[in-house]
Amino acid sequence: MPALSMFFGIIVRMQSEKGGRHNKAHVHALYGDYEVVAGIDGEILEGNLPNKQMKLLLAWMAIHEDELQANWELLRNGDGYFKIEPLR
Repeated sequence: MPALSMFFGIIVRMQSEKGGRHNKAHVHALYGDYEVVAGIDGEILEGNLPNKQMKLLLAWMAIHEDELQANWELLRNGDGYFKIEPLR
């Protein structure tokens, strides 16, 4: 699962999961022992992160929503992916 971005200890990954559990575009975010699966629209599909990291992730996702959608399409079509700027 490719890592799209890393910031403040959060690793954001994406895979398209054709026929998988989640039929909507989403990311997997890891922070220490925590993991969350969040739709690109910000809906939490499963898991959790500590509150501060969840707010950072959701803010980053809102800023980069178009890039996340473009990556979802690329991965779904087997065309690779591109990195997305981290929060600074």
